[in-house]
Amino acid sequence: MTQTAALPPVLFLSHGAPPLADDAHWTGELAAWSDTIQTPKDILMVSAHWENAPVTLSATEQKNELVYDFRGFAQKYYDVRYDAPLAPDLAAEVEHLTVSHGHHIERDETRGLDHGAYVPLKEMFPDADVPVVQMSMPTLDPAGLFDLGQSLAPLRERGTLIVGSGFTTHNLRWFNPAAGPDTEPPAASAEFDHWAEEAMTRGDVDSILDYLHKAPAAREAHPRSEHWAPLYVALGAAYASGGIEAKTAIDGFWFGLSKRSWTLS
Repeated sequence: MTQTAALPPVLFLSHGAPPLADDAHWTGELAAWSDTIQTPKDILMVSAHWENAPVTLSATEQKNELVYDFRGFAQKYYDVRYDAPLAPDLAAEVEHLTVSHGHHIERDETRGLDHGAYVPLKEMFPDADVPVVQMSMPTLDPAGLFDLGQSLAPLRERGTLIVGSGFTTHNLRWFNPAAGPDTEPPAASAEFDHWAEEAMTRGDVDSILDYLHKAPAAREAHPRSEHWAPLYVALGAAYASGGIEAKTAIDGFWFGLSKRSWTLS
């Protein structure tokens, strides 16, 4: 793996549902993306699937089962394992930084990685040899999450890869398995994706934070904002390190949902 930036990048990725593992094109894109990133010291994951206040960190004292936070899938998806090392040193540093920034933080030693974390990590770091800790989102408020992300920026100096894991558009009413993953996206999904790509390329943080008023079809693209919200943490971490340069790493659509993902440096 290689990387030219002085600091590890910050990532926002569209993580996919468990059947992502069956999509050879998408898994190939994730693997190719990881090949552009120097192997990090450890990884901090912020997933759309863990909302908890105050800020909470996953287990660092004992390994737990993955959180199979989905229903109605084939048994093989519940048999998936991702046995990454624990990251107690990273958790301690996250705790120090966030508390110093005015946030309260807790630990949950019963919490494993949910599918927003392990599904993409299994494709990007398949050897499961990089320590990982997951952090909850204590709010969906854009400014609050951006501020939280800013507090995490110094993690990059120690070699930590900060990853926001969500989806660039996420309206499950569009999800139609019978139509196949390559079906034409709804106009609302395509319009929001195009706006997001342009706003991110400009580094227009103000518009992204105010997406409900600035983005076309915002409420259709995100009836609830939890899959867009991890982007704010990623933006905050990148912005606090000296500004944002966003490059699309993956684009296209999956069952009508935008899987656009960015490298932030």
